[in-house]
Amino acid sequence: MTKDIVRALVTGASGPIGAAICRRLARDGCEVIVHAHRNSDRAEAVTAEIIAGGGRAEIVRFDVTDAEAAATALEEQLAKGPIQILVSNASDHIDVPLAGMSHAQWHLPIDVSLHGFFNVVRPAILQMMRTRWGRIIAMSSMAGVIGNRGQANYAAAKAGLHGAVKSLSLEVASRGITVNAVAPGIIGTPDTETSFSPERIKSLVPMQRAGRPEEVADTVGFLASPEASYISGQIIAVNGGAC
Repeated sequence: MTKDIVRALVTGASGPIGAAICRRLARDGCEVIVHAHRNSDRAEAVTAEIIAGGGRAEIVRFDVTDAEAAATALEEQLAKGPIQILVSNASDHIDVPLAGMSHAQWHLPIDVSLHGFFNVVRPAILQMMRTRWGRIIAMSSMAGVIGNRGQANYAAAKAGLHGAVKSLSLEVASRGITVNAVAPGIIGTPDTETSFSPERIKSLVPMQRAGRPEEVADTVGFLASPEASYISGQIIAVNGGAC
């Protein structure tokens, strides 16, 4: 690995966890490609914050579920140089008991989390292989490990990511590329605050609090670092000790 600036792509960077990951990677010296689709104003704010702090960042906009759009956007980015850290964080969910779930509701989280992973990783991985260094990190969820009521679709998407991560890690291990997933539990975001009362969190989490987006980002930052070169094919929970 050279001392050139490492370029990192973070998809779904407009959300609290994605934004925290961008900030952490920028702090570690990466040039961060801040991805957004619908909420580009938030991604623009994260990009401006990084630049104002002396870091390197730019925004890119495309729909990760659109294979052609993703390929076009990644081709433009890869023409500037390899993307050697890729954090597939784009995600969506719609919670419905399976008995009442429509086909569209079933497909939404799978299209974004699982197909989106394929659509961004495949264009980038060949350059990682050529340089013999790379970090691929898929953002999963504890729902993909233990399931969750009303989230059969979301849990299926995240569990599918686990299989993809483990398989891909075997394919690229000899090329200096690691592939891992991070599975957060209850993290303090606006969505969490409307879904879980403080009392409920205390009953579910042994540490009796929600995690912070920055704690997830710190885990990603370590996995993206040279120090994590012997960790691959793992699903790492960030969940305050919850089983």
